[in-house]
Amino acid sequence: MTKRRTSLSHPPQQPGWGALSLDMLLSNLPGAVYRCLNDAHSTMEFASAGIEALTGYPPDAFRPPSKLTYASIIEPQDRVAVAAQLEAAIAEGKPYQVSYRILTSKGATKWIWEQGAGVVDDSGAVVALEGFLADYTSAKNADATIREHASMLDKASDAIFVMNLAGTVIFWNKGAEGLFGVAPQQAIGCRYADLFAMPVSGYRKAHHAVMVEGEWRGEMSLALHDDTTVHTAMRWTLVPADADAGTSAKILVISSDISERKNAEARVHRMAYFDPLTDLPNRARFLDTLHHALLGSARNNRIGALMFCDLDNFKSINDTRGHAAGDCLLQAVARRLERSVRATDMVARLGGDEFVVLLPAEDETFLGGARRAEKVASTILELMAAPVRLAGDSESISASIGITLFSGSNETVESVLMKADAAMYQAKSAGRKTYRFFDPVMQESMAAQLNLQLSLRTALADDEFVLYYQPQVGSDGAVIGAEALIRWQCKDGRMILPGDFIHAAEASGQIVEIGHWVLATACKQLAHWSRCPATQHLTLSINISALQFLEADFVTDTEAIFAATGADPHRVKLELTESLLVTDVVSTAEKMEHLKALGVMFALDDFGTGYSSLSYLRKLPLDQLKIDTTFMRDVLTSRSDASIVRSIIALGESLGLEVLAEGVECIGQRDFLHDAGCDAYQGFLYRPGLPAEGFMQYATAHLRAPPMGRHPG
Repeated sequence: MTKRRTSLSHPPQQPGWGALSLDMLLSNLPGAVYRCLNDAHSTMEFASAGIEALTGYPPDAFRPPSKLTYASIIEPQDRVAVAAQLEAAIAEGKPYQVSYRILTSKGATKWIWEQGAGVVDDSGAVVALEGFLADYTSAKNADATIREHASMLDKASDAIFVMNLAGTVIFWNKGAEGLFGVAPQQAIGCRYADLFAMPVSGYRKAHHAVMVEGEWRGEMSLALHDDTTVHTAMRWTLVPADADAGTSAKILVISSDISERKNAEARVHRMAYFDPLTDLPNRARFLDTLHHALLGSARNNRIGALMFCDLDNFKSINDTRGHAAGDCLLQAVARRLERSVRATDMVARLGGDEFVVLLPAEDETFLGGARRAEKVASTILELMAAPVRLAGDSESISASIGITLFSGSNETVESVLMKADAAMYQAKSAGRKTYRFFDPVMQESMAAQLNLQLSLRTALADDEFVLYYQPQVGSDGAVIGAEALIRWQCKDGRMILPGDFIHAAEASGQIVEIGHWVLATACKQLAHWSRCPATQHLTLSINISALQFLEADFVTDTEAIFAATGADPHRVKLELTESLLVTDVVSTAEKMEHLKALGVMFALDDFGTGYSSLSYLRKLPLDQLKIDTTFMRDVLTSRSDASIVRSIIALGESLGLEVLAEGVECIGQRDFLHDAGCDAYQGFLYRPGLPAEGFMQYATAHLRAPPMGRHPG
């Protein structure tokens, strides 16, 4: 209706049943029917009773002389637009449909939907307008709600879309467009499975689950059109059909981007199971793979092979050319090893210059497995023979390879690895640049090693370890301290010296736990000495294994031991080996400096027998050099050994380090050392290792230096 409508009139009354039926029909309509003249006032000729339900005003309220018009209750913001739409439709001779708001008699706002057309006379002039008015409020509010919900879905960061049961997309929000890079107009009407390169089996599994169970949750990796892959976490929910609303069943999908998490997980996995330098599987990944290979070998009764590869001259290259060149060499070796095997074989780096090649259990006989392994070993040696380019220069390398065949029914990861390692040393002994198979003759000694490792597992728990203390004396012969020496007191009464079990403890990793016990027990003993005037000045040297020192929490554990035992850190001297110092100089120096700040002293054990380098002597906070026993045995008869010992003493003096000689067994050796300027001695000339009580007695008896030339015992 337009603003021209100014009056309302009753319809012409016609007697009889027809008029009554028309009135009943009009009163039952969900709205109002009207007819108005197309004059300047839009004079209303007829309006049905439904106008009161719409407006709250009875039809008579619009009759002259009332000034109330229908146009006056239309919201002012809508009047001009409504009038323009009606005038345009009348001018074109077309029906019109308009919607607008009115203000009812009670002050409420309603949305009205109006549909009508002009009535034309014989001359073609529009003489009247006839139409229908309906309450559009509920539909308008529902439409607004739908639009609001759609707007909220578009604002969601997750990808949300709807499919019919055939998998065709019927709704696609902006989150889906952003995640998948597909616009709604491209997605709607397409099958979801056709939008991406995705595993058909994955789609079918999700679709089957949602149809059977009503919901599916899981992850999918989808290849997008730009060749990138997006990892998603999805939830598919079945929305049942609604017969009352006339809607069919649909599948609602909410998808979140988990690419960052999946990529982070992949990075963590790679860090945990792959060597960062060579990009080969690391020790952890290899051991797990070997374990499964043994299980498969036992299950299928097939023979596999493990090859232990060690570079022959890597240390020399690393020392002379530097660590960067050494790293490049290891990377080149890794690539050559990969070219030597099939895709089903495994190449891994255990650490340093040690690599392994695992050939899966495929052969029915040991002979077949041996031939396969021999072929691979020959290929490796051939590829290794070619020089490697390092910083513009050529460097020759070679490898020694140990091979062992395995059948999982009677092998363990430890035994197979130990056999391959032993065979590698056989190859080294055979002149290097070659390979050797494990010699069964070695089986007995290896079995003993394994039994030793098994016994070690319970020795600590059963309190079978004890500490002995070997006196250390100054150049004047007075006791200045001791070295703590571990002994294994077996239940059967046997006393096992460290040389017979330390290597097994290191190979099995038990040395870390044993070393912790040694440190704690020694500090407890040192605290006891500090309470006795005769021994309170003594220092205690404690050997620390490389594996123990490299533990991330070694410093905090040591501090905790000091606090728990009451030991004075200024009286503790930790003995480190040269092999540890060159493993990671930076990390080692940091730990040493931290402990040094507490007062702890450091001694370099077995100096001259390993990787002697003046560089780390300058960089690390050492207090003492220990001359190894091997140089002392022939110091009185070997000119070279005597020269080495004098050089070590002179070096220590020039660097401001105390020098202590181990293995001093006779007065002649002591006198030689004294004349050369050695600071302290340790050996059987004084005493072997003593139990704690025996050491206390010896130390108390030797508080002062004995006369020179006399046996101090």
